[in-house]
Amino acid sequence: MDIKGLTIKSVHRGLIKKDFSSQELTKDFFSFIKGKDKEINAYLYLCENLALEQSKEVDINISNGKGPGTLGGVLLAIKDNILIEGLPCTSASKILKDYKASYDASIITKLKKSGSVFLGKTNMDEFAMGSSTENSAFKITHNPHDLERVPGGSSGGSAAAVSADMAVASLGSDTGGSIRQPAAFCGVVGLKPTYGAVSRYGLTAMASSLDQIGPFTKTVEDSAILFKEISGQDYMDSTSVSMSYGDELLNPKIEDIQKLKVGIPEEYFAEGLDKNVGDKINEVVKDLEKLGIKTKKISLPHTKYALSCYYIIMPAEVSANLSRLDGIRYGSREKAKNLLELYEKNRDFGFGPESKRRILLGTFVLSSGYYDAYYSQAQKVRALIKKDFDKAFDPNGYGIDVILAPVTPTSAFKIGEKTNDPLSMYLSDIFTIPASLAGIPAISIPIKTQTNADKIQRSSALSQRKSASLPVGFQLIGKHFRESDILGIGQFYEKLYN
Repeated sequence: MDIKGLTIKSVHRGLIKKDFSSQELTKDFFSFIKGKDKEINAYLYLCENLALEQSKEVDINISNGKGPGTLGGVLLAIKDNILIEGLPCTSASKILKDYKASYDASIITKLKKSGSVFLGKTNMDEFAMGSSTENSAFKITHNPHDLERVPGGSSGGSAAAVSADMAVASLGSDTGGSIRQPAAFCGVVGLKPTYGAVSRYGLTAMASSLDQIGPFTKTVEDSAILFKEISGQDYMDSTSVSMSYGDELLNPKIEDIQKLKVGIPEEYFAEGLDKNVGDKINEVVKDLEKLGIKTKKISLPHTKYALSCYYIIMPAEVSANLSRLDGIRYGSREKAKNLLELYEKNRDFGFGPESKRRILLGTFVLSSGYYDAYYSQAQKVRALIKKDFDKAFDPNGYGIDVILAPVTPTSAFKIGEKTNDPLSMYLSDIFTIPASLAGIPAISIPIKTQTNADKIQRSSALSQRKSASLPVGFQLIGKHFRESDILGIGQFYEKLYN
């Protein structure tokens, strides 16, 4: 069967109509992946036996008269920093090359109960540190739209798997843009939920005050479906919050969407934004106005400090979180004469260059004499960035409900183009970091135009993919726990081109 373009909704409909069985669909996906992934390198591991067991259970439930459920039989790819019991979880690092998870992440437990089928674990930048998936210890993932270009990072494997039709949907993690940036580069939808909306239990920690799990999907509607399934309070994660997301996520009403005011921040359209990206964002503004949504120019003055602030706070938390990887409690163990040599050898062999860079930077900013000068100041700036968003959303301030901005300054860059220039690589996340620091939800949605609407249904021919223009995404940023606003606007935006 033709698996290309399948969405969560179309899989659900096909299973109910018995157009195919879950096992048939699963086998077809693995057959396709084994050929296609040779050029993409989206997956680190395939879990075919587990997937066939899961799909068999879905078929049994359907034959017994039980509905498959919204996610029953839906084939998902999982980023390799999310634990699935019994499967490898390397975080794309040599130091965890032999580690297998001893328990399920909380969201994996939810997805198993929902009847989802797991295809495998996807490639990523080591410990989610990167913007291109070139920092993986095992392989480089390629952008399905142009194999010479990066898919973005750190969740590049998850984005590429969905973009290349090697998964119906996938999960990634977003610390400073690691879902939204690769979604924009690969032409798929990527949602970073509000901090606390989705449990982090079972996610390999990078920067604990910033990390958040979220979905990659082919449509905004699918993003809403998957988000609703994985959201909710978890007693295993004290930062998770009890929120009830209702029907507004999946069935937004145009009259409610038209009441929303969208702010356009001038700081996101400054020097450094590629003209092609800026022009396409301006087209999105016109599309939203066609929907009857009012737009308004606003200012977020402390945005210019977000990148510097992030690259102090994030490495500091990285330094603390990765200290557990010493080859004794976790990780591979090298031969050594004493304890100090053991630590040195384990970490020298186990960590890649980018991980070492961020651990050293984080250790420095937390060290005696530098804590107040760097880390403490960065936290104060973070509070100012959050106040900017509070003012924008405050009825007595700008009084807007959603912010529209670019996701990235450019479209996908070439593999190797920025590997020797860390600062240039870090600038890829300049538009995604502010929302992460503020802990508010944000989504990347592929920009569609009348001229490229037909190209959304991508051909399998490599020559045709290369001739098509590279994807560009736009970002919608919402209030705390108001995912319904950004998902609602996104769903009606997509309907303009359906």
